[in-house]
Amino acid sequence: MNDKPKRPQQVYTLLVEVGRKPGDGLPKEATGAALMCYASGVDEAEAVRETVAILKQADLAPLDVSGYGTLEERLAEGHDIDDEERALMDRALAENAVIVAQMTPFYDET
Repeated sequence: MNDKPKRPQQVYTLLVEVGRKPGDGLPKEATGAALMCYASGVDEAEAVRETVAILKQADLAPLDVSGYGTLEERLAEGHDIDDEERALMDRALAENAVIVAQMTPFYDET
């Protein structure tokens, strides 16, 4: 029997860089994209694993993930977090989900 206390879910802010893959839905000329995501997990590692798995299911090709911590950690670092961003974080926690808040395509500078 596992009597370890259950760790609470928290929401982590993640920036995921994706490459190209057939059917990824990115603009035709794009070379990849950056996705700002809010993901729930008991720790950042779990949030990253869940995010990568969901993006792969969506035919995206995750290349790199940068973690920016929880709401509390970001506030402690002086990040300015508006109500819209907080609402997306609350939704990720309530739905135990990964929310893609923003997608910024990359283009070659040629």
